[in-house]
Amino acid sequence: MLLDMEELVKVYRNGTRANDGVSLAVAEGEVFGLLGHNGAGKSTLVNQVVGLLKPTSGTIRVDGRDLVADPGLARRLCSFQAQAQVPIDGLTPRQAIDLLGQLRGGSRADVERRRGHLVDALDLGEWLDIDAARLSGGVKRLVAFAMAAVTPGRLVMLDEPTNDVDPVRRRLLWRQVRSLADHGSAVLLVTHNVIEAERSVDRLAILDEGRVIADGTPSELKARLGAELRLELVLDPDAADLPKSPFGGSVVPVGNRVMVGVSKEEAGQAVSWAESLTRAHAVEEYTLGPATLEDVYVALVGGASAGAAEVEATFDATAA
Repeated sequence: MLLDMEELVKVYRNGTRANDGVSLAVAEGEVFGLLGHNGAGKSTLVNQVVGLLKPTSGTIRVDGRDLVADPGLARRLCSFQAQAQVPIDGLTPRQAIDLLGQLRGGSRADVERRRGHLVDALDLGEWLDIDAARLSGGVKRLVAFAMAAVTPGRLVMLDEPTNDVDPVRRRLLWRQVRSLADHGSAVLLVTHNVIEAERSVDRLAILDEGRVIADGTPSELKARLGAELRLELVLDPDAADLPKSPFGGSVVPVGNRVMVGVSKEEAGQAVSWAESLTRAHAVEEYTLGPATLEDVYVALVGGASAGAAEVEATFDATAA
C-alpha cells in the first residue's frame, strides 16, 4: 500500500480525542473515501499525514517512509487541498496554479500544459486572469483543486473539494479526481457528500467520534446493510406516531423521513404499505429504489433518534 496508517491517535491538549486508533491503507491508483460528520476526526487525520499536526501515537508511512519521524517528507510526497479556502487574493488563477506547480517541482512547460488541461476540464477559462479576490467561493475551490492537482504527489489528499462548487462543475471535478488515480496517484478524499462519493471511490472508511466504524467497497458496505431496496417515507407533519415496518430490514428515522430496508421480493408489499400510509395521512409521499451508501451511512451515524448504539448493533447483526 502506498499510504499506511496504524493505530493513529491524536489527543488535543484539552483532552479531546480526535482520532482513536485509526488504521487505514490506500493503494496506488485508488480513490479512498473518508466519510463522517463534522467533528468526526477526518480533517485532523489528514492534517497529521501532511505534517501540520503531530500524532499522539501511531505510525504514518507513504511509500514505506515514516512521515511522523520526518514530517518534511510530506511536502515532497503529498499534494493537499485543505478544507479552508486557499489565501490567493492578489493572484489570478493562472498565477496561483503555475506557482504551486513549479514549487512542487514541475517544469514550467509541464505546469503550463497541465494547467491548460485542468482549466479546460473544470471550465475555468473565463476566470483564468481575474484577481482571485473577485472570484466566488465555488470558483476559488476549483482553483484550489487545480493547485493541488497540477503537479500531483504520490499521495493526493482532498479535504471537502466540492464545497461551494455548483452541481455542473462538481461533476467535472469528480472526473478529475478519478483521473488522478488513473494516472497513478493514491487519492485520499475527505467528504460528507455520501451520494457523490459513492460514484467516485474505490473503497472508503466511515469515521465517527474519531474511530473507524466501517470500511470496505461501497458494494461490501451496502451488502452488510442487509437490504437490497430502500423505501423512503416522508412523514406527514401532523402524524402522531412513527409507522411501524412490517418488514425485518433496517428502519432508521432521519428528521421527517423514515428509511426502511426491504428485499426485492417485498417490493410490491412495500408499495402497498406505503400507499395505505398515504391514504391514512400518516405519510405525505414515498419513494422505493436501490439501497445506497447513504443508507449505510445513516444507519451507522445518522440515526440518532433511533439510538446510535441500537442502530450500529442492527447493522453488525446483519453482517454476522
